[in-house]
Amino acid sequence: MVVGVGPKVPVGDFQNTSMIGYGVNAELDYTDNEYLPMFLFAKLEFLHFPGSQELYQTSNYSHYSTNLLPFSAGGRYYFAPLLQNIVLVMPFVEASGHFAIFQRLQQYKISTALPSKLEDGSKFGFSVGVGVSMFMMEMLASYNYFTSNQYIGLDLKVRLPLYVSI
Repeated sequence: MVVGVGPKVPVGDFQNTSMIGYGVNAELDYTDNEYLPMFLFAKLEFLHFPGSQELYQTSNYSHYSTNLLPFSAGGRYYFAPLLQNIVLVMPFVEASGHFAIFQRLQQYKISTALPSKLEDGSKFGFSVGVGVSMFMMEMLASYNYFTSNQYIGLDLKVRLPLYVSI
């Protein structure tokens, strides 16, 4: 089991409307090193992106935010350790597919007399990432793609072994 938290930096068109957000995640991993050379995982995240200051200055919005709730499944491959003497440090790569539920809240300034809008729906996406693992702690940098919502995530994760068989 893994829990993580970290900043999310919007890129592409998404950076025009949103500023740096945050995310929390929990995942379950599985591997059987006799048959699988990689870890398989399922992950649930919550991401929040507030509106950018530039958007507020150049539009009629008083509040703008995007929330994403991605469900992910993917694989992670660990390379040979870089360090072994003091602490075990292993680089890894991962890739996953996502199904996300999103919600976008758009509130307008009172002077415009426009009604607020709450848009919700679902999206499919993917991510690729690289990181380093020290067995109990991991750092991951990833590129995440959803239509109209691309971002780069940096996660600090804590791994809690539920079952280990030697």
